[in-house]
Amino acid sequence: MGTVYKKTFTKPLPDGAEPFIRKGSRFAKWKDGKGKTRTAPLTTGRDGSARIVIESGTYLAKYRDGEGVVQEDSTGCRDETAARRVLGDLERRSELVKANVLTAAESRASEYQDGPIVRHFAAYLSHQETASVSPARIKDTRSQLRRIADECGFRRLQDLDSAPFVAWLNCRKAEGMAAGTRNRYRESLVGFANWCVGAGRLLANPVADVPKADQKAEVTRQRRSLTENELHKLLDAARRRPLIDAMTVRRGKDAGQQKAKLRDKTRQRLARTGRERALIYKSYLLTGLRKSELATLTVGQLDLEGTMPCAVLDAADEKNRQGNAIALRSDLAADLVEWLGDKLKALQAESRNRAEPLPLRLPSDTLVFDVPSGLLRILNRDLAFAGIPKTDDRGRTIDLHALRHTFGTHLSKAGVAPRTAQAAMRHSKIDLTMNVYTDPKLLDVHGAIERLPDLPLGGTDDDSEVATGTDGRTEVASRTLAPVLAPTADNSCRSGQLRTTGETESTDDTASKKNEKPLETVRFPRVSSDACLVGGTGFEPATSTMSTWRSNQLS
Repeated sequence: MGTVYKKTFTKPLPDGAEPFIRKGSRFAKWKDGKGKTRTAPLTTGRDGSARIVIESGTYLAKYRDGEGVVQEDSTGCRDETAARRVLGDLERRSELVKANVLTAAESRASEYQDGPIVRHFAAYLSHQETASVSPARIKDTRSQLRRIADECGFRRLQDLDSAPFVAWLNCRKAEGMAAGTRNRYRESLVGFANWCVGAGRLLANPVADVPKADQKAEVTRQRRSLTENELHKLLDAARRRPLIDAMTVRRGKDAGQQKAKLRDKTRQRLARTGRERALIYKSYLLTGLRKSELATLTVGQLDLEGTMPCAVLDAADEKNRQGNAIALRSDLAADLVEWLGDKLKALQAESRNRAEPLPLRLPSDTLVFDVPSGLLRILNRDLAFAGIPKTDDRGRTIDLHALRHTFGTHLSKAGVAPRTAQAAMRHSKIDLTMNVYTDPKLLDVHGAIERLPDLPLGGTDDDSEVATGTDGRTEVASRTLAPVLAPTADNSCRSGQLRTTGETESTDDTASKKNEKPLETVRFPRVSSDACLVGGTGFEPATSTMSTWRSNQLS
């Protein structure tokens, strides 16, 4: 026969407790946090100190399970009669196991069915924390599981079923939820159910058969890359708009005119805000960083003093959890040095006003940028101010992640080798870099076609232009089908330059050829720090072939 009892344990004597003796036994009296007087028996601990004896609020059930092992389970009951009824249920289940009506696994799983499902969620998330899952991922999983449970009616573990979950996913699809987002909800619930099976809380995963959404077939948003001219306009708009918006009169006869009077401090603050936004966009466009990565970038992660400046991301802040080093172009590094120098001056001014020692450098945990949570809304306003349509004639839109697409597209447009571009984008597959993050509309396909060999339909009287090979076939001399957009093996490659075959040193044979069309030099938009952050357009075309983009930095 089993039994029910309340477990006792000891605790240190509370502050302000007064020992006293009642009928020969020692007790302690004190007031709890709510001001209520509490009394508990006293005992002596192993170290000789006085400790109070506390009794659990609910009853425990002690019994032998179907395998003959003594178990102690909480009944969750404060009443002894109710606790004995729970004990009876446990003992009946043990008898069914002994009679082979239930298996031991079925018996253990049945113990978890009636409890609130949120308790199982908490245990699952605790398991994820132990497994070193990122805090951001745990936070997303918690919110997704709670939303599913609330909207699908999953109150207890036994309520978990695929039919209401599939119906919920279909409703979200009708509302316009993207396929990738629906798949993340599915992944969270399926992962939770798999953990329940492994922990013996479920015999099988009831939502394992829920199909994934086809993300390729359901493309709800297509992004486009910005052209070089649009990049000029965007950085200029980001720099000027905060001050212009504040100076613009909204009502009255002067509505729409820039006649509002501002204090000098306000002007300086708005100019600094515009400068920071322009530099944020520039960092997006020249590094391919994601918003979460740029928002968590600190001063200690920047190396701006070496010959190859870079930013070292923490693994916890990066999407692939690898902790890569991001190459920084020299002009961007110079802009960051100037920006952090101004932040240090502002910090020193604050310390001087408080009569504190002046810091010699910024703390390593200082954020490089104050990236606002509503940056997408700010980008939309900057686009409108610059006269850049958010959606093009093909329905493709511009958002924050489109700036990363722009980075990948201009790498390809500048002739960067695909493997180098993949390293710069930090993609696991080159197909993602070349097909998803490269906008073919901006590539110079017409220029590439113009480089194909001339194919006249008539004959030629000049036999000197036709050479005969060793195998007896004729070929047109010094013609190439396409430029080789890859690093050369000469010293220019080792110094970080990427060159096309049109840039290699000519030989005596190729120099003598006539009517040959030279290959165009690849171009990549170059950001001018003076223009971007002082008052220019922000971008200027570079005449060299990515000379400042060192291939060894991007690899």
